[in-house]
Amino acid sequence: MSGPLPRPRGEVDYRLSRQRVLRQYEGGRLGRHDVCDAHPELMRAARAEGRSTQRTCPICGDEELVLVSYAFGRGLPKGGAAVRSKADVARLARKAGEIACYVVEVCPGCAWNHLERAFSVGNAASR
Repeated sequence: MSGPLPRPRGEVDYRLSRQRVLRQYEGGRLGRHDVCDAHPELMRAARAEGRSTQRTCPICGDEELVLVSYAFGRGLPKGGAAVRSKADVARLARKAGEIACYVVEVCPGCAWNHLERAFSVGNAASR
């Protein structure tokens, strides 16, 4: 791989939002069907490409959570491109200029999912 890895330009962390959803679930204001609603494609990606977190699912308590990452940008597939590594991010940023990356935690067992963080890398002017 040539060139340095791109540095993220700003990052949004969704931990507080996650805590709020879990409190609502534990308090009975949200049902399991409200929080275990991962799209079938996200579930496929979680099983096939998810990166281990070594954290147990907060809903079912049976499965290990995995992280699934996607990148969106000009010239990338409409549904995003799966990202497995920093090298993938660098390659996509060189191809697309600026990309938006999303990291989602997923339980492959019960379909719990929550956006963990989002960030942008690259430079639209470099295209």
